[in-house]
Amino acid sequence: MIRELVRAPFRYRLWRPRHLRLVLADLGGRYVGREQGDHDHLAAAIDWLCRAQDVREGKPDAGGVAAGWSFEDGWLPGYPETTGYIIETFLAAAEVLERPGLVDRAQRMIDWELSLQDAEGAFPGHFGEPGSHPVIFNQGQIMHGMLAGYLQLGREDCLEAAVRAGHWLVRHQEPEGHWLRYEHNGIPHVYNTRATWALAATAVVSGEGALRTAARRHLDWALARQTESGWFRENAFETHRAPFTHTIAYAIRGFLESGLILGEERYTAAALRAARALAGVQREDGWLAGTYDDGWRADAGYCCLTGLAQMAINWQRCAQSLGASSLAEAAARGIRYLKQRQRLDDPDPAVRGGIAGSFPIWGAYSRFEFPNWAAKFFADALMMQMTGRPVPPLLPGEGG
Repeated sequence: MIRELVRAPFRYRLWRPRHLRLVLADLGGRYVGREQGDHDHLAAAIDWLCRAQDVREGKPDAGGVAAGWSFEDGWLPGYPETTGYIIETFLAAAEVLERPGLVDRAQRMIDWELSLQDAEGAFPGHFGEPGSHPVIFNQGQIMHGMLAGYLQLGREDCLEAAVRAGHWLVRHQEPEGHWLRYEHNGIPHVYNTRATWALAATAVVSGEGALRTAARRHLDWALARQTESGWFRENAFETHRAPFTHTIAYAIRGFLESGLILGEERYTAAALRAARALAGVQREDGWLAGTYDDGWRADAGYCCLTGLAQMAINWQRCAQSLGASSLAEAAARGIRYLKQRQRLDDPDPAVRGGIAGSFPIWGAYSRFEFPNWAAKFFADALMMQMTGRPVPPLLPGEGG
């Protein structure tokens, strides 16, 4: 850690005026932007995501959405994993913002994703560069995009791709229900429940029983990792590290939506238990810590803005689908905090409308970076607050 801090000014070029301005603004947690209506904040986040897609035009990954903008590398390559679930965000925003051009953008994302799938059903991990290997979690997030393409745009090729991707996941699943091959750092992760959600949804839409069985097997494995406090073991990127709020929120959403799809109260109860625990440690101004240890002890002094946006979604979904109406206020507090950290009028197009990974910007999650998924989840949280409807929409016949 000390070595990393010493190297940080050189690695991230903190002396550049473009970077130094953002660092100075966040010193002492001072930056508080002007809060506007949901529509204005949503439009700014979607505009930033459009720029993140446009910067890839004329390149081999055209159609994909850049993974983000960082101090270290500027605009990053198109990211198959998160482009996958940004598809559903653009389709929802096309309606909420009355911008039909966003549907065309979503179609281009789908076309790019389909061009990457191999004959075995796998999508590439990382940025999809030659030699990149599939990743279990990434596979599931691209499946979410394929489901959106089928259910909302009527594209049969998307359902076929989702089913093939699902069977690839089944083939590599361990008998106990988790995954070891094609896993980040070669260890199992509870947050793969968000991939399991895509697996369960694909099973329901396609009627493929093997996918449903595999989804339940992983959910049961993950459920056994929930502690008495509601926290999840084996849910961090690395062993013996406290998980980011980001991965905790992934696990909660996966349990919640999978439970609703499969009609299994054990899974929704696990999600609600963890969601209520996080609401219990939320600050009055909406802040959540970047990481939490068992017992919901904050293990960091910064806010993981990405995870906070995800929790605003989770709290709203618990209120909508499980009757936990008190959690709606936790979501509203979180959204207000995020609005105050979104720079609506920044002259830099790489910053304006985006959401940093952490606040302050040097926090350990996506340090000195504006990741595309932070903007995606913030946009989803806003649309859910504006419309009272989930993003993505419920499956046909699904309750909650």
